[in-house]
Amino acid sequence: MMAPARHLASKLRVHAPASIRQLKCQTQGWQVFSAADGWLETRFAAVLLAVPAPQAAPLLQQPAPELAALAGSAMMRGCWALMLRFATPVDLPFDAAFVNQGPLRWIARNSSKPGRSGEESWLLHACAEWSEAHLEDDSASVAAALLCAFGQLGGPAPQEWTAHRWRYADTEPALAEGCAWRPEIGLGLCGDWLNGGKVEGAWRSGRMLAEQVLRSLARC
Repeated sequence: MMAPARHLASKLRVHAPASIRQLKCQTQGWQVFSAADGWLETRFAAVLLAVPAPQAAPLLQQPAPELAALAGSAMMRGCWALMLRFATPVDLPFDAAFVNQGPLRWIARNSSKPGRSGEESWLLHACAEWSEAHLEDDSASVAAALLCAFGQLGGPAPQEWTAHRWRYADTEPALAEGCAWRPEIGLGLCGDWLNGGKVEGAWRSGRMLAEQVLRSLARC
């Protein structure tokens, strides 16, 4: 999931990690408050937020209450994911399946994707309801439950596993705004939660916002 972003950012000056707690729109441009460094001296021509709705809403309360309300209307749910590695190919008659039964929603043979090579790997996604109910569980107990469900589908025990919790993975219902751009103050929002959900929605939302920003800059 992070590979496309890393590629696109490879030639950019990126500051990470940086926890931004507050935004201030001034005549000289935007000023941001960092948890580590306080108010930064640098002024920015625009601020584009590509973060989950619950993280965007508090940043928008002061500079753009209407956008804060939009972000506050998006109810995001978590998702537990489990990455499995195997020494030998897994003998299942499919490369991907929507399970939608028990804790599992989706499973896929990641190593079957184009351009992949190396050892056999699978990805398991838990359903939103189960993930929300177990959001604060430890990774070992989550892995045990998902591996049990995978085993009931015929999957073997993996050589290794890695669990990851996406706290803000799914929006129900997903909004259909596409993106939000306020050229008069230079403030924009994008993300899957604004464009129907899923990774393709996130990509299209970001592209739509970029196009609107570029059109605004061209008129300057």
